[in-house]
Amino acid sequence: MPLTDNQIRNLKPKEKPYKVSDFEGLFLLVTPAGSKLWNLKYRLFGKEKKLSLGAYPAISLAQARKFKDEARALIAQEIDPSEAKQEAKRAKRESQGNTFAKIGVAFLEKQRKEGKSKATLDKTTYHLKLANADFGRKPITEITAPMILRTLRKQEAKGNHETAHRLRARIGSVFRYAVASGLAETDPTYALKDALIRPTRVHRAAITDPKALGALLREIGGFDGQATTRIGLQLLALTAQRPGEIRHAKWEEFDFQEKIWSLPAAKMKMRRDHNVPLPDQAIALLDELRMITGNGEYLFPSLRSWQRPMSENTLNAALRRMGYAGDEMTAHGFRASFSTLANESGLWNPDAIEAALAHVERNEVRKAYNRGLYWDERVRLADWWAGYLDDMRKPT
Repeated sequence: MPLTDNQIRNLKPKEKPYKVSDFEGLFLLVTPAGSKLWNLKYRLFGKEKKLSLGAYPAISLAQARKFKDEARALIAQEIDPSEAKQEAKRAKRESQGNTFAKIGVAFLEKQRKEGKSKATLDKTTYHLKLANADFGRKPITEITAPMILRTLRKQEAKGNHETAHRLRARIGSVFRYAVASGLAETDPTYALKDALIRPTRVHRAAITDPKALGALLREIGGFDGQATTRIGLQLLALTAQRPGEIRHAKWEEFDFQEKIWSLPAAKMKMRRDHNVPLPDQAIALLDELRMITGNGEYLFPSLRSWQRPMSENTLNAALRRMGYAGDEMTAHGFRASFSTLANESGLWNPDAIEAALAHVERNEVRKAYNRGLYWDERVRLADWWAGYLDDMRKPT
């Protein structure tokens, strides 16, 4: 006869363990201590086996019968339910160990081995820290899109819309790494693609009027702060390279005989080598700078330690000190000044101007074809630009 809940509640312990059967192999083992343990007896491949299902009343009669039916369904497929249970436990232990934080560390190490720049590694570390604060200790397979969205909404609530978008992308990178490694099945951030507020793109402020740019160049020339800061701004204007590339420039990268600055791919935003032709005006500034910092590694070392480059705020702070607000001019803005005025002159191939700025051609075939082109034109362009800046610098 099948068991009832009333019968089970009234079962009393005896001196020795004893069994009380339900049906289809399901039975209760009553121990001398009073425990009532569900078990399933079954046969597979000619062998009698036993599967533990849990203790009553934590596992009710109805639940025990449900587990029994599930086990018998596996047996019908010639799958051992005991082995399936152990495999499920192993999988759960593994998933508990494969937390988002742990996989994030592996992803960061992958980026490091790929030679990503320090700036990229720092950004990844920062974004992972934001994500880990909310769900870093959770198994990656248990993290859902709504869970991630709550984290992203925190950034939106602060008005950090760009950070929210970048954070979503970084979390997605970790998930895709996990998928590729067999540790997850999907990337839940894909569903959040249109859930965030689109950030308003703010272009870096730049002066593109020749007269106004000339006034700025005169202000820089008369800058009464550190000579290295003045020269840094002057080289920014002459070379139109990124402020970070100027700040991290090393003396070993400069060939004074050939008048070339060779930036390795590891330093470049687009991860490819970039050569910069140096006009005579740039060489003169570098000669002046060598008298100050030539015995060190960096052209522009930190004031606190010559083992580190100049602070990223130094050049913009100098512009503010000269009276140029953030919405008027930035250190990065010299690139836009160069691009705008060189293009407006009509003297130069736009592709040569783009090459000077180290912008990468999206078309891979064209990029490969153009790799060695425009150098001669870029040398002439650099000389023209330096002369043009000299003309602008002259008071009218």
